[in-house]
Amino acid sequence: MRRLLLVSNSTLHGSGYLDHCEAALRRHFESAQGRILFVPYALHDRDAYAAKVRARFVAMGIAVDSLHESKSIAAARAAVEHAQGVFIGGGNTFSLLTALYEFDVLSAIRARVASGMPYAGSSAGSNVACITIKTTNDMPIVHPPSFDALALVPFNINAHYQDPPPDSTHMGETREQRIREFHEMNEPPVVGLREGSLLEIDGDHVTLRGSTCARVFQKGRAPEEFAPGASLDFLLAHRP
Repeated sequence: MRRLLLVSNSTLHGSGYLDHCEAALRRHFESAQGRILFVPYALHDRDAYAAKVRARFVAMGIAVDSLHESKSIAAARAAVEHAQGVFIGGGNTFSLLTALYEFDVLSAIRARVASGMPYAGSSAGSNVACITIKTTNDMPIVHPPSFDALALVPFNINAHYQDPPPDSTHMGETREQRIREFHEMNEPPVVGLREGSLLEIDGDHVTLRGSTCARVFQKGRAPEEFAPGASLDFLLAHRP
């Protein structure tokens, strides 16, 4: 049974790192026996990133091992296979996915999640939980072997989703236009997760949590708005 927590953003305006989703993270990792594995591949300075995440989770009573401290492919896979929970943080989605391929841990993470291990991601960490990373906002600063990601869910996410200000004179594409372009060539639904929103996935159930609404895009249909507490179970019906 899959147990996922997919967060739009790590830091919400007016609060500290992971403050807005702390309660959800505590509940999510209750079964992790007080220790999780962190994947810091989305940022270049992995030591500093791991230290930041360790300090934050220790404040929640959860110890953290960092995957980048595994110095070989075999060691990285073993770390995933023995993890009681996994958290993947934000940063550059292309760098993150490239390293997941480099250390050959995609299949290991999939297998552990399929066995019931709780997985949480924020921003880039939420993007890689999806079918592909094609709906990330990040620049492709590196070239992963494929855009195919973990496929823990049969849909995609656009984290940090933004609505255009009504009085804006900006003439570039909006997020909605870019997602419509995605659907010209691709089938999966896309959840526009505004900052402050997160998806809680427990088996066959998807619930929108947080403090902001989400906008769901399905090919050939008008976008739909959903408020916190809404069931989005229909997203799991998509077959990639």
